[in-house]
Amino acid sequence: MTIAEIYNGELATYEVPIYQRNYAWEKDEISTLIQDVYDALDSGKPTYYIGTLVSFHKGDQVYEVIDGQQRLTTINLVLRALDLILKNKLTYRARKKSNDSIASIPKFLIDEKDTGIVNGFKYACESIDEIVSLEEKEKFKLYFLNNVQIIHYQVPKDIDLNHYFEIMNSRGEQLEKHEIIKARLIEKLSDKDDKAKFHQLWENCSEMGVYIQQKYNNTSIFGPRHCEFNIIHEFDQLPELVEDQGSTPIFKLLQESWEAEKEDKLDKPDTFQPVMDFSNFLLIVLKLTRMKEKDFIPQDFNLDDKDLIKEFDNLNKQGRFNEEFAKVFGYNLLKAKYFLDNYIVHHTHEEDAIDSNPWKLQQWQLEAGKKKMYLKNLEGNSDEHDKLVQLLSMFEVTFSARQRKNYLFYCLFYLFNSTDLGLTAYGDFLRQLADKYLKEVYLKKGNLNEINVPKPGSFDSAILEKNTKNNEELNFDEVFGNGTDRSKGIPLFVFNYLDYILWENYSEEMKGNRIKERSAERKAFFERLGCQDFGLKIFEQFYFSRTRKSLEHYFPQANVKDTGETPSHEQINCFGNYAMIGSDANSSGSNWSPIGKRNHYLDPSGKIRQVSVASLKFIIMLQKCKDNEGKRVAGQEWTFEDIHEHQTKMVEILLN
Repeated sequence: MTIAEIYNGELATYEVPIYQRNYAWEKDEISTLIQDVYDALDSGKPTYYIGTLVSFHKGDQVYEVIDGQQRLTTINLVLRALDLILKNKLTYRARKKSNDSIASIPKFLIDEKDTGIVNGFKYACESIDEIVSLEEKEKFKLYFLNNVQIIHYQVPKDIDLNHYFEIMNSRGEQLEKHEIIKARLIEKLSDKDDKAKFHQLWENCSEMGVYIQQKYNNTSIFGPRHCEFNIIHEFDQLPELVEDQGSTPIFKLLQESWEAEKEDKLDKPDTFQPVMDFSNFLLIVLKLTRMKEKDFIPQDFNLDDKDLIKEFDNLNKQGRFNEEFAKVFGYNLLKAKYFLDNYIVHHTHEEDAIDSNPWKLQQWQLEAGKKKMYLKNLEGNSDEHDKLVQLLSMFEVTFSARQRKNYLFYCLFYLFNSTDLGLTAYGDFLRQLADKYLKEVYLKKGNLNEINVPKPGSFDSAILEKNTKNNEELNFDEVFGNGTDRSKGIPLFVFNYLDYILWENYSEEMKGNRIKERSAERKAFFERLGCQDFGLKIFEQFYFSRTRKSLEHYFPQANVKDTGETPSHEQINCFGNYAMIGSDANSSGSNWSPIGKRNHYLDPSGKIRQVSVASLKFIIMLQKCKDNEGKRVAGQEWTFEDIHEHQTKMVEILLN
């Protein structure tokens, strides 16, 4: 059935039963679905299949949803984000908040909201704006309605629905794409021992939330302290697998198992949350492997796992998918996993909290002179280490989707080819990479589409091609607007990189106790920010929280009047009036006045989690608004004059 037939065809109500979990898709999943549909439209595919809906027809055109609730809800939210009217209903049995929320789209003027649905609708709106240009929106609507299809399977009558639901959610899955690639690569190896080594390597690397040294625990690969990768230089140098040498008495097996379990409990740290999945990681490794080919064009290589098999098929067509390639790829997979685990930040399993940074940059290694394994920061608790954590997490929070992680490819490409893996050199590379992103991608109109999102290939062109620098003057206002015209869009990277630079300025000038509160240096620091001194604790506690996913108008759109008493719509849609804010804080007060937001978001009672508003740019805006309180007529604490002045100061800091 097409989406139009599901939601606007024969009269139907889709009812989600009480035994199913709440709606839980995040922005990454919603954005990926919209991107995939857009890619199918762009490539001219007549049909795009979106999966399966399994239901039980209860009668009176009511269908109980057994499998496919998350997808069905997301489709509903996307249709509503496209301003389409739906004839058929989606309801949730015994879940009043969910029913009220889905019925109150788009304004959600209700007392109790289902935050999953509220955020899901917001993410759908944001993703459509980021991916689909205004000119293409109508075409996208028609394609989504009429060319996107779902398989609707109705289970037979007189069936135990609870049992069927359990079966549906524990059934065997189809082969993953990466399993197909593994089989093809092993098939190219002629020696059975090589096949066994490759199998072990693949399985060890596929556990993305575990340090690779834990899986191998082998000094012949990672050195005597298990924290280096300069011992082996090719696949053939990997140690042979130890064959079973016959039977072992059961008592000895039990004793060895108990000892291993005891040792495991002592040595094994908590696993971490990986920044990407295995299939997309394989694409990065494939691109790293192909970079040495003279005729390889990086800009044409798509870092999206939906093209995983296609990219390996391209190699096969070129006659390069052979035993030699399988071995080179296997070695590069192991090397890339080592660098990913030990030189890229990971997020712990803790929730984001104001008093501790959950992003870690650590190595798994053997304590000198002992048998105990442990995690250690790359070079202790140094300023250089802190900068690396902030830079890497800045990139990760900006590019949180697991597809198209160009920044991660550039990091691994640097680590693969660098002779200096010290923190200073690595930090300099990351800072230059961020600067190139800003000045050679985001501030060049030719690299951006109609909504100021970088075009495909623009990152590779700016970062990998030689002699890309030119003397073109950087004009932030011309690209992103300054209130004269409404901005066409300002990417999250611009806000995140500015926050990093603000933090870096603090780290280099104010960190520690050497700068007293009323010193000339500290006064000059806050004057450059354009506000009064609000203390240094916010800088000390700052990190890039994963909750910061939303852009909010500080002067709200709902308060704009046509009388000239307030900033115009053009004036509030510019960098100086936008603030990054956590998704859990955004929906509650988007229409409050600037001073109302200031008093609410910085409420010392702790009702609002400070991590939700921990954007340094936003804190500066809040303080600037507070500075004007009592000096101006009520309601004039944040005018276009403030917006323009704030933007000027922030852009100056950003570009210098």
